[in-house]
Amino acid sequence: MIKYPKNLDLRRLVHFSTEDGTIWLGEHRMVLLHVAALAALRKELFNLAGPKQARRILTRMGYVCGTRDAELARKIRAGQNPIDAFFMGPQLHMLEGSVKVTPVKIEMDIAAGTFHGEFIWNNSWEAQAHLEEFGPQHDPVCWMLLGYASGYTSAFMERFVLFKEVECSACGPDHCRIVGKPLEEWPDGAEHTVYYEADAIVSRLLELATQVDVLRSSIEEPRRTENMIGDSPAFLRAYQLVKKAAETNVTVLLTGETGVGKERFARALHQTSSRASGPFIAVNCAALPHDLIESELFGAEKGAFTGAHTTRIGKFERAEGGTLFLDEIGELPLIAQSKILRVLQESEIERLGDDQTRKVNVRIVTATNVDLQTAVKEGKFRADLYYRLNVYPIEIPPLRERIPDIPLMVEAMIKKFSTLHNKRIAGITDKAMQALKQYAWPGNVRELENLIERGIILTPQDDWIELEQFSLCLDGSGRSGELDIGLTDNGTLEEKRPAEQARLCDAFLATGLSINEAETMLLHEAVERSAGNLAGAARLLGLTRPQLTYRLKRNQEASLEKES
Repeated sequence: MIKYPKNLDLRRLVHFSTEDGTIWLGEHRMVLLHVAALAALRKELFNLAGPKQARRILTRMGYVCGTRDAELARKIRAGQNPIDAFFMGPQLHMLEGSVKVTPVKIEMDIAAGTFHGEFIWNNSWEAQAHLEEFGPQHDPVCWMLLGYASGYTSAFMERFVLFKEVECSACGPDHCRIVGKPLEEWPDGAEHTVYYEADAIVSRLLELATQVDVLRSSIEEPRRTENMIGDSPAFLRAYQLVKKAAETNVTVLLTGETGVGKERFARALHQTSSRASGPFIAVNCAALPHDLIESELFGAEKGAFTGAHTTRIGKFERAEGGTLFLDEIGELPLIAQSKILRVLQESEIERLGDDQTRKVNVRIVTATNVDLQTAVKEGKFRADLYYRLNVYPIEIPPLRERIPDIPLMVEAMIKKFSTLHNKRIAGITDKAMQALKQYAWPGNVRELENLIERGIILTPQDDWIELEQFSLCLDGSGRSGELDIGLTDNGTLEEKRPAEQARLCDAFLATGLSINEAETMLLHEAVERSAGNLAGAARLLGLTRPQLTYRLKRNQEASLEKES
């Protein structure tokens, strides 16, 4: 008789979080559903789409579930006996409450690509649900479970393995029986593969619907630039202001915290304006040495200062016909601010060491993450320049106000950095994504970008980016709720101590100290750290001062009694 390996490693993957209403299998989010609800869904699919389409949808749903669990199996039981590792799928299927799986025959060789498996199913939820809704059947109906078996085995074997249900309890027997082997070994395999493929008619309808949406959006609004990703209300408000500004030549002031993407908004403004064919020149004013700012911005004639061996063209002239983006403009010295004001008012510049004025046709977009009004009051920024720049301010929202945009941004960043680092990444786990959504993001989009790049570098080829890859970057404010409930040996739920507490207990037990000795040590340590202040020591230990005094006195008396 074929036996399964112990499933302790699987039960450890299941966690219930009572704080945030989530259930986890490893780092993938799960849900508990009533079988009655799933049965109602099957009935609706039958009535709306017909038996063939319902079977196709349910089979494909099961297939996706199976491929996800196969990814988990390869990771959790890596290095184990191949059959024991494979059995994680049937064991997970049982753990998830789908069906009882009993192996009858299993022959597999991953390297050779050979597989032959036979299993008995008992307590199939799908057969039970179908019987209750439609009565006894002539043909097998466990389509979702069958899709799972095919999806799991195909992903595990890295080739398509088709399972067929040769017996079904919905047709009379007291159990179901399935057989799986490579597709080409089934004479009628083509008749079954159609249920694993996207439906041509449905796909075409969806494709046409997508085309209509694209056409409608192209009519209603200009196309968004490639690097502008987001659909949250906060993002759309800022982007609408950018689009309106692009239709004019107004000077724009972009404000917002560091890392929110002000340069990306400035580029979007340039690319959607009539100046798109001209250059876009970006200058970080904070990075320019004060004694070189004027020559960098306005240019310098040969001999204008020591080291000026040739005539130098400044950023304003380089941006002729286009857009000049001055980032961190609040860092400009006052003398440079006065010259910027002249450009805004007169559209002309003077190179250093030259008395000739030159007309420039440049749109100026500025950005800052400091409060310019406060800088004006402190005398660090010219009031006249501030009022000239503040004609059309756009505040770029921080990432914590754009939480719905994070999945879209992460998807785009994974594509970008996967190509850059030549890595194939399956995606990001649900648990990691939840942590990203809950994080405060002090560094905004730039911090997210750095985090995703780091995750891709640390993630193995073809694997998922997990929360572990972010653990050194996200603080407590970015983690999901404690996963404090798991499964016991008998399948009941029990509260789990945090890992830190378990490690602390291990360390304490290893010392060989008694409870009284450990308490005495902690009491004296708290008093010492509080420099003899009993009230402070009590706060460290979560006690009141009278409670601490009582414990100190009791332990002292016990120690004296022991010595005597």
